Amino acid sequence: MKAVSRKPAEAPPSRLAALSRLPLFHDLRGKTALVAGGTSAAAWKAELLAAAGADVVIFAEDAGSDMRDLLARGAAAGTIAHHSRPWRNEDLHNAAIAVADCETDQEAEKFHHAAKAAGVPCNTIDRRQTCDFEFGAIVNRSPVVIGISTSGAAPILGQVIRQKIETLLAPSLAGWAQLARDLRKRVLEKLEKGPARRMFWERFSALAFSSRPVPDRGADAEQILRLISAEGTMAAGRVTLVGAGPGDPGMLTLNAVRTLQSADVILFDDLVSNEVLELARREAKRMMVGKRSRSPSCSQDDINALMLKLARQGKHVVRLKSGDPMIFGRAGEELEELRAAGIAVNVVPGITAASALAAQLGVSLTHRDCAQSVRFVTGHARTGELPADLDWRGLADGRTSLVFYMAGRTAPLIAQALIANGMDKATPVIIARAISRPEQELTQTALAELQILNVQDAQKGPFLLCIGQAFAKYIAIPAVVPEFADFNPVQKFLAKGARYSHGSI
Repeated sequence: MKAVSRKPAEAPPSRLAALSRLPLFHDLRGKTALVAGGTSAAAWKAELLAAAGADVVIFAEDAGSDMRDLLARGAAAGTIAHHSRPWRNEDLHNAAIAVADCETDQEAEKFHHAAKAAGVPCNTIDRRQTCDFEFGAIVNRSPVVIGISTSGAAPILGQVIRQKIETLLAPSLAGWAQLARDLRKRVLEKLEKGPARRMFWERFSALAFSSRPVPDRGADAEQILRLISAEGTMAAGRVTLVGAGPGDPGMLTLNAVRTLQSADVILFDDLVSNEVLELARREAKRMMVGKRSRSPSCSQDDINALMLKLARQGKHVVRLKSGDPMIFGRAGEELEELRAAGIAVNVVPGITAASALAAQLGVSLTHRDCAQSVRFVTGHARTGELPADLDWRGLADGRTSLVFYMAGRTAPLIAQALIANGMDKATPVIIARAISRPEQELTQTALAELQILNVQDAQKGPFLLCIGQAFAKYIAIPAVVPEFADFNPVQKFLAKGARYSHGSI
């Protein structure tokens, strides 16, 4: 059969999926907003409307404490006025928007009917059947404003979504958006419509999300335009050393998440959890550059060379390290190499394993009853053996909490050296693996027993050895708690999550 030819044709545009609500952004500057009620909910809505520039008029016979506080401190923008009487129909005639906190459905219906007769959109708080519009969760980076709605189906979910977005948008984004507003007219005048203008705004947006400081808005507009338009602006790469924490993604700092979201390339250790990597920018290239004792590893020289190469290509390189990069993370060597080469570099600290473990155990490393200091000590030298120059007499101080990192193979030798220098054989010891991760394991023992324990299984995750009287404060929780017997499955889950640590004791 002869093939039927056809000419290229433009495909029809995809149809917009159904929307449960139409998101609109209302300019209320200089317009009247009526608020009926003196409750906390009414006070919050009044403050929100005033923040948008409205002249808010509140009608309430009884103003609650939150409303009184609002009236005392005033509005961030707009104005606020209070009338100690109920609202009347005529009060709605000049309003652009109206909100009421009504005690009954009948009151809400009356307010809605009056607002509709006056041609004013209204909201009756928490009474959806008489609402013309709804308030959503807000992320405020004005002039960037993000509204989030679940159409009333799951308000808490909307708040969680807001929190997630908040972590990704640095407060500095507001300054960049204000700068964009200031530059918009000059960009339209200077750059022709098309590729040149689009390239400028793409570069501008990349800078806005790069965690770089906002240029001085008082500077000459032409100078700022030249700075952002210059090819060299985007060609200069940089490196950020980021602490990934012990493994639980909930322990990442906001700065760490924002940096991961702006990365072009991520060089990560093999101790960094997959859950942490999932928070990185999807388009970022990921390269494992892990180093582990007596296991296949990347050399530090190779890692340094790779960072330099990628940064010189104009990329934002994130060196992602387990825990805190400044504590046994070889950060010093990397910083020296990058600075010597003239590469811009900064550090985002992370939660080190010792801090995470102390929090999870509920143990203060510097409990004033038994520990006057805490010392973080390396458990092996460059050779992989126990360092030969450790101050064992100082480490054996009974009023110091000791935390040895990377001591899986040297733990028995550490115990022997401490006992030989006078530390009590009964000193409490906690051996921790894979801290904050689902596979976490904790073992309680004493210094004397540590001399003969085989604890060097490196495949079970990062290892921490904790020694000192402070660790006697830790009380292991039994595997079964009888009072949970009558809880439903959700209650059991929540209760266990609140009281149990992962793994075995």
